[in-house]
Amino acid sequence: MKKFKYVEDIDDWLEPMDYQGFWVAVAPYDLVLQTREHCDREIAADNSETEIILKVLKHMAQMELTAKLGLKRREVTPWLKLVETH
Repeated sequence: MKKFKYVEDIDDWLEPMDYQGFWVAVAPYDLVLQTREHCDREIAADNSETEIILKVLKHMAQMELTAKLGLKRREVTPWLKLVETH
């Protein structure tokens, strides 16, 4: 299982995944998502496109992993903080 330090680490991990790879990669985390069977049926029935379902699944996985692991976003770089305050 991959270890995450920040929310962005999850985003970076999920971003390149395809539909098949997503299911394999998230299996060890025991996430509460729509079942693969349900998603496969929706795609097969032409009710939704694979890319749309995958985008929603990735977002759901990111939200659940963030909450489950208690992750926060990376700190803004110091120079950006300085610019924002002036």
